[in-house]
Amino acid sequence: MTKPRIGIIISTTREGRFGERVARWVAEQAADRQDIETEIVDLRNYPLPFFDAVASPAYVPIDTPEARKWAGKIAELDGYIFITAEYNHSISGVLKNALDYLFAEPNRKPAAFVGYGAVGGARAVEQLRMIAIELDIVPLKKAVHVNMEPLVGMLREGKDFADYPYLAPTVETMLDELSWYADALKAGRLAADRDAA
Repeated sequence: MTKPRIGIIISTTREGRFGERVARWVAEQAADRQDIETEIVDLRNYPLPFFDAVASPAYVPIDTPEARKWAGKIAELDGYIFITAEYNHSISGVLKNALDYLFAEPNRKPAAFVGYGAVGGARAVEQLRMIAIELDIVPLKKAVHVNMEPLVGMLREGKDFADYPYLAPTVETMLDELSWYADALKAGRLAADRDAA
């Protein structure tokens, strides 16, 4: 069995976003691992119109080029790391919109979370965990929270993640848990496919 492919999803698209920097930092820490393979998935590359289909994709397939491209990317991955800002105690509108285009593609795959902002994006992560459950994604416990002190330090004072050494071990712990679940769930999906054949 090949090692699981994990998408690091940048969940904001606005100019000057911090999420891109966080995603690169997580990808750099994952690069030397032998148990998973990661790639950055940027929502800027999947410009989906505002969701206004007549029904959920659970009932009516959404057959547009944009939707096929986004759903295809999510389907080919074995797990996800959502890099999420906190907007008004929740996730960004563009991420919620993208998730509304999905149905079967992320089923029975694990998701880990890296939040940033007030209280480390914890409220956005909690909202995202609930949405993940509805999409039959397995949300994981170990998360990374970049609070206001490092966020402001990096945005305004020229600091970097290395100036906050307590953050890197939380990424390692998150990746360890994600790797275990990605392996286990991938094996389970393959076994179910074999049984169904």
